[in-house]
Amino acid sequence: MGNTWKETLDAGDVLLIDGGMGTELQRRGVPMNLESWSGTAARLHADTVQKVHEDYIRAGAQVIITNTFGSNRMMLEGAGVGDEVVQINQQAVQSALRARESSGDERITVAGSISPSPAKFDWTAYPARNVEMDAYRELADILYEGGVDIIVLETMMDDVHSPLAMEAALETGLPVWLGVSCSEHPDSGEVVSFSRQEISFDVPLDALIPMGPAMVNIMHSEIHTIPRAIEMVRARWKGHLGVYPESGYFEKPNWQFVDVISPAGLVEEARGWLDSGVKMLGGCCGTGPEHITALRDAFLS
Repeated sequence: MGNTWKETLDAGDVLLIDGGMGTELQRRGVPMNLESWSGTAARLHADTVQKVHEDYIRAGAQVIITNTFGSNRMMLEGAGVGDEVVQINQQAVQSALRARESSGDERITVAGSISPSPAKFDWTAYPARNVEMDAYRELADILYEGGVDIIVLETMMDDVHSPLAMEAALETGLPVWLGVSCSEHPDSGEVVSFSRQEISFDVPLDALIPMGPAMVNIMHSEIHTIPRAIEMVRARWKGHLGVYPESGYFEKPNWQFVDVISPAGLVEEARGWLDSGVKMLGGCCGTGPEHITALRDAFLS
């Protein structure tokens, strides 16, 4: 159940993933947390989380991602709910599983999200290495035991913290999707890590791709950088490749829906990505079900 993603890709067909979860929750009135963004949403807004999943499935998503991007122990302790790590993440997984069940389509893949993000997205505030590693292992185990089909690593941007998250994910034995994020440096024009512009995009690629993901995704990345990012990934990776970009920008704790790409605009960009060998498409922060519907109508009809 939920593992047809590989069959779809192996057959050379396009696979659709969902759009942004945290930003869609925000659009529907769920408050974002300064320390963990949408990570605490499952506590009081599990029904809304499930509804977002259901709407993405109706839009055409064949893969839905759990609302666990912001709910590792580092982030939830920052939000003052560290004692609820297990319950919050179990609830997030259940929301996705219930959405699949309500759709009546057991082929939907439920992907458990892990990000190597500390509280407040403060990249200088990581705990000791063993504490950080325990946080990733804890979340990976909750996702595995909760019944996700795969683990999707998101916003992987360095060669220090990201490999720990990947190691924890691989230890579960589930297929692991590597999600790397990039932007264009405002001065040099170099392709760099999205929120870590002091780090060249080459660095996480060289550190993480050799660890053996089942798939590589360029996600939560600036749309205009993606063609160059595809070239950089393809120089190192010949396997399945996906793209799900962000649009708009973040001002803690809320997403700013400014100059968000239109569904038709995303379709046009995606045509070029498909020509470059990309086979999985979707959206990240700022995108919604309307973007997934447009991709479905363009590429699955």
